[in-house]
Amino acid sequence: MGEKTSYFPMGQTHLLPREEMLETGKRKKRITIGIPKDSSNFENRIPLTPQGVELLIENGHTVLFEAGAGDRAHYFDHDFSECGAKIVKQTEVYKADVILKISALTEAEINLLDTNQVVISLLYMYNQTRSSIQKMMEKKINAIGYELLKDENDCYPIVRSMSEIEGSASVMIASEYLSKAHNGKGVLLGGVTGISPAEIVILGAGTAGEFAARAALGLGASVKVFDNSYHKLRELEHNLGQRIFTSVLHPPAVTKAMQSADAIVGSLRYMQSGHTFIVTEEQVSQMKPGSIIIDLSMDQGGCIETSKCTNFDRPVFHKHGVIHYCVPNIASRVSRTSSISLSNIFAPILLRLGESGGIQNLIKDDVGISHGMYIYKGILTNSLIGNRFNIPFKDIGLLMAAF
Repeated sequence: MGEKTSYFPMGQTHLLPREEMLETGKRKKRITIGIPKDSSNFENRIPLTPQGVELLIENGHTVLFEAGAGDRAHYFDHDFSECGAKIVKQTEVYKADVILKISALTEAEINLLDTNQVVISLLYMYNQTRSSIQKMMEKKINAIGYELLKDENDCYPIVRSMSEIEGSASVMIASEYLSKAHNGKGVLLGGVTGISPAEIVILGAGTAGEFAARAALGLGASVKVFDNSYHKLRELEHNLGQRIFTSVLHPPAVTKAMQSADAIVGSLRYMQSGHTFIVTEEQVSQMKPGSIIIDLSMDQGGCIETSKCTNFDRPVFHKHGVIHYCVPNIASRVSRTSSISLSNIFAPILLRLGESGGIQNLIKDDVGISHGMYIYKGILTNSLIGNRFNIPFKDIGLLMAAF
């Protein structure tokens, strides 16, 4: 028999449907990224460090920085210009293809946007207004709330990263305000030989609670952790690698622990507004004079009844003889560390946006990015916002099938 004849052209090993052939030919897209200066008094962080800017520019992208945007994080204009960024005025920043900002956009900033831009910022759902959402919809903005972004492990990378920082920072703050440096009662948080260690009660066994416990144990404090989830309590002990006092949120047990505590760290999170406070004012009134409460849940209304929002200018107040530290954004207190952490997450996302050829391709390829999308081409895709403001919304998956 003769040689078998091949019916495929030389060098071709497989056939691709036309759709897949088009997919493999996706073009990279050079994008312009705008970093505006944050107007919020609570915000000292920036989303990209000079190293992150340099990485993006080396890959062919353009970065516009509003003058003075990094000052609060001790990154200055010359640090960014030396890496290739352009230092510009506010109006020019808002003409970029992608606007990357830490805090949620104000209505004045929304007015500066062009149509069809990509906006990556904090959504901060419970502080949003109907008019802000509608203005972005009218301009056909593609809006991503970065606290809703997920990674390949189905986790929220930015929420986790900031929670790690806030948990660790909360113990540092407690140590400061218990010392005489801030007119505290002069207690060393870790204690020394022959003296009982200070007691810290942590409400919430999530990421912030875990890292608060790590920091407190590292200083030698006595730690008690409360949470309604047995699974979270067990996971926390596993991650810490040791047995500590843990309990479900049983009111008598919480009250007893609070009466002997030197510091309370509240790190419980809520998925909806209208929650009830975990710690009541009566429980706070029974705490030791000079003890401190640090409420990490202030961005959702707090988890302690006596909490009220403060700022970095006046971070504390006293009630029932107890110090209350209720700044809603503690990660901003260590703004340089937080900025580096954020840049490590945002820079790869922006690189993938350019490599995919645009936001439409990116959210088709990356479910985690689509999870953070709450407005796509002017269409609301977040059910919680839609129900809150009675605005029609559509599922992002169904929209991607249509476009």
